[in-house]
Amino acid sequence: MSPQWGLGDVEIGAKYRFLPADEKDWWPQAAFYPFLDFPTGNTERGLGTGATHAFFPIWLQKDFGKWSTYGGGGYWLNPGVGNKNFWYAGWVVQYQLTDTLSLGGEVFHQTSSSIAVPGIVTLGSKDTTGLNFGGVYDLNKTYHFLFSFGRAVENVSVSSLFSFYLALRLTY
Repeated sequence: MSPQWGLGDVEIGAKYRFLPADEKDWWPQAAFYPFLDFPTGNTERGLGTGATHAFFPIWLQKDFGKWSTYGGGGYWLNPGVGNKNFWYAGWVVQYQLTDTLSLGGEVFHQTSSSIAVPGIVTLGSKDTTGLNFGGVYDLNKTYHFLFSFGRAVENVSVSSLFSFYLALRLTY
């Protein structure tokens, strides 16, 4: 399939921080951050899944001056033909380069998200681990441009030789 450009599925989430922490505290912040992915993308062009997906993660974060480290994981509900629910975990180290730009790196692992059906479905039928590099550019307090690029390091042939992500995040 050739590269496609356009609106993909839309994600909406809400974070509830149940354990706050200041930079001077030894413990991390902890939050429950569930979200839904709605099928707004064009599935015929590979820009969406055609189903609503839900993720139920727990995230931890600790800040040290201009450095932040955060991550966690949770369970994905992944409906659709040939799909199965899966676990996802990741961890990020990020540096606040300027008042508006932060850069960092991420390692992640995801269990298999589909059932292998010979000759029909193989993508995602194996666990995958990957590395990404990217950042956040704050346009203002509400709008944030997110970007990343990376690749899988486990089961590369069925996960990704190269991937990238661009998004606009709105916060309130």
